[in-house]
Amino acid sequence: MNRIKNLTFDIKIKNHFWFWGIYFLLNFLRWGAYFNDYEYSFKSNVIEFALHIPLVYFNLFLLVPRYVLKSKYWHYTLSLILSLAVIYILKTGLTYFLISKNIWPEANRDYEAFEINHIIAVCIGELYVLAMASSVYLTLTWLKERERNRILEENQFKIKLKYLKTQIQPHFFFNTLNNLYALSLESSDKVPNVIIKLSQLMEYVLYDIEGTKFVPLIKELDYIQNYIEIEKLRFENVQVYINLENNIENVFVPPLLLINLIENAFKHGGANNTDLKIKINFKIINGNMLDFEIINNFVHSQNENHKHGIGLTNTKERLELIFKNKYQLNHQIKFNFFIIRLQIPISNED
Repeated sequence: MNRIKNLTFDIKIKNHFWFWGIYFLLNFLRWGAYFNDYEYSFKSNVIEFALHIPLVYFNLFLLVPRYVLKSKYWHYTLSLILSLAVIYILKTGLTYFLISKNIWPEANRDYEAFEINHIIAVCIGELYVLAMASSVYLTLTWLKERERNRILEENQFKIKLKYLKTQIQPHFFFNTLNNLYALSLESSDKVPNVIIKLSQLMEYVLYDIEGTKFVPLIKELDYIQNYIEIEKLRFENVQVYINLENNIENVFVPPLLLINLIENAFKHGGANNTDLKIKINFKIINGNMLDFEIINNFVHSQNENHKHGIGLTNTKERLELIFKNKYQLNHQIKFNFFIIRLQIPISNED
């Protein structure tokens, strides 16, 4: 539990009235029935609760923040003992002057003030009420604080995830517009097709996935295929193979998660203007994990600074946010092939 630095009267006031009202009623009926004297039970409980309530709030809002939360336990103990002494004097005096000369009729014999048994009984009674009422209040405060922290973490998660998504879109569309610009300089007849594909991509990003945490993998594949078609228009010699080993009809994944890995394959695989071959594999493992693998060839150069840019960094951050440690992302270079393999838990619903 996060340490509560400042205890405040944050439980609704009406709940305090309900608590003390019900507690008073139960105590009044209990002791009235026990001694068959409801008049005495009512009077004695009025005095006791007139002392219980200030002691509880004095402890919660002054002693606990000032001493307990600052680890000043001796100060707290001494202050509590002094408080109990004041309570004892007030209770004994009020009982003597307002109810009965016998300050402790429940004991079935006459007691004088400041007798040890009476002092212990009063202090134990006060400590019982103090512990019980404080426990209820602190438990409710803790639950409220936990819920507040949960909502805060959830909002922070949404804000950061939304930020990462907005990072993806300008990054991706900037690259695509560069491709379109290059084609326009060549007066290529491919430009209209690129514009159409680009508009479909923008529609997906701006409307289809807005506010969604997971999307059908089928829709994500449509988005990926549109992207691939654009890249095919840019690269003359490119071959892309997509292999689906399982039925993915009811599989849901985070939107725009895989596109960075595919974009990375085009970016680095086609950097040397070679014949680019890309193979993309989708496989469901044990019915609950998506295994995504993308393999592309490239010409390795010692002078090449093989940077991944913000794409893979962004992907890793999103994976951490969404799946924490329940994912695997590995990459390796093998025989002039760059291989990325991602495994994530799948969702069966949006």
